[in-house]
Amino acid sequence: MAKKPMTKSQSVDNFAKNFEVPKKLAAAIIEYYAALAIAETKKNGSFVLPGIGKLVKVNRKARMGRNPATGEAIKIPAKTVVKMRVAKACKEAIVGKR
Repeated sequence: MAKKPMTKSQSVDNFAKNFEVPKKLAAAIIEYYAALAIAETKKNGSFVLPGIGKLVKVNRKARMGRNPATGEAIKIPAKTVVKMRVAKACKEAIVGKR
């Protein structure tokens, strides 16, 4: 059975312990970094998380799809989505080289 992912409070505790800063400061730094990533991705279309990857804003084209219940063709409108491109070093550290 897989372990549960680390919660925000666990991340803050870990960060505070490793850098010997108060938990309030650690939480503020993590929240600021997340807000910075969101603002920069929205403004510039991408944001690099060093050693982890890159957040990228992508415009999807309109396309035709199918309603799975009826099989009827439907038009799916164009929209903007956010994708995470994982860095090669991060991917290799997690899953290993092929």
